[in-house]
Amino acid sequence: MASTPAPPTAPPKPTYAPDRPEPPFPWLRPTIRIRLTLLYGGMFLIAGILLLSIIYLLAAQAVNVGNELPFKIMEGSEVKVYSEACPNLPAAAGSQDQFNTALNACLNHQRQKALDDLLSRSLLALLGLSVIAFAFGYAMAGRVLSPLGRITRTARRVAGSDLSRRIELDGPDDELKELADTFDEMLDRLERAFSAQQRFVANASHELRTPLAINRTLLEVHLSDPGAPPELQQLGRTLLSTNERSEQLVEGLLLLARSDNQIVERKPVDVAEVASRAIDQVRAEAEEKGVEIRGERGLAVVQGNGVLLERIALNLVQNAVRYNVEGGWVEVRTEIKDGQAVLVVSNTGPVVPAYEIDNLFEPFRRLRTERTGSDKGVGLGLSIARSVARAHGGRIIAEPREGGGLVMRVTLPV
Repeated sequence: MASTPAPPTAPPKPTYAPDRPEPPFPWLRPTIRIRLTLLYGGMFLIAGILLLSIIYLLAAQAVNVGNELPFKIMEGSEVKVYSEACPNLPAAAGSQDQFNTALNACLNHQRQKALDDLLSRSLLALLGLSVIAFAFGYAMAGRVLSPLGRITRTARRVAGSDLSRRIELDGPDDELKELADTFDEMLDRLERAFSAQQRFVANASHELRTPLAINRTLLEVHLSDPGAPPELQQLGRTLLSTNERSEQLVEGLLLLARSDNQIVERKPVDVAEVASRAIDQVRAEAEEKGVEIRGERGLAVVQGNGVLLERIALNLVQNAVRYNVEGGWVEVRTEIKDGQAVLVVSNTGPVVPAYEIDNLFEPFRRLRTERTGSDKGVGLGLSIARSVARAHGGRIIAEPREGGGLVMRVTLPV
């Protein structure tokens, strides 16, 4: 019986990286300003070359280079000629034809010299004017494209989750102002939509916290009754566990809605201290599962919100412990690298395909599943970590580790 061929594996997806790296030589980019400058200068240079060619041809035709003299020395004339420009010209008239030929050669030489001098000076003038034209074209292109630069800077700020920015372009009612006004209208609609979404999540989460707290209190009271039958106590513990998971979900939604905004109040926070606190909270769970936590944590101070940054470290370390293997390890390192604070959480665990990395950052998603369905978490940990990192101007990248597990790298500006 023939063996069934293995299904083709999907191509690996790139790891999550919201910020594309800058090119190594940004000044070599073929920007619109450079292209317009080359267009303006090139057109001027071509027009100058054509104009110079026409002037040269007309001047050559006017001075009759290569033609015979308009006069001749006749016989019987006694002529003595001396010229420093033409030393080969005979001083006394010899043969008539020899003298006319020498005189013709001398004048043609002077004409050609004048044309060569005209050409060289014209080329120098054209070169100087071309430099001026390119500089003028670069300045004019920058002036014309300055609204586009303003639009680009505003779009970059908006990409950092700051939807309150507006272009508010002044000037004539041209195509660029129309583009800027359209962009501002789009930002208004996006800001209203995001604000409404965040208010809905926050209000719904707040409304859910009260009944969940009441349910937890009632269940704890019933469980504290020593006369309750075992079946009722078991049911109460199950309901209490479910209620606790719902409370975690609500807290996660609140934190996710809160971390989607830029951090306004920033204070110095040591990422190493934040990571140590997260490890202390997870240590008991790691010891119970037989997972070793190790790694060196160097000083890495950033400006941000300590509570939110601690949530990043806690979520990453919790995931590294929970999705691990028995007898495995979790390595937590912090350092300053290339002017940025770096938090790296590596762990052993099951093999993670590269094309599954992006799914891990989606809310309520877990490896190879569409929605969460276990008691390991509520499925918001990595979503919250990514959102908090973005709010601090940083990013988080996940990479599969060789042999199984993940390497989570968080970079934050210092």
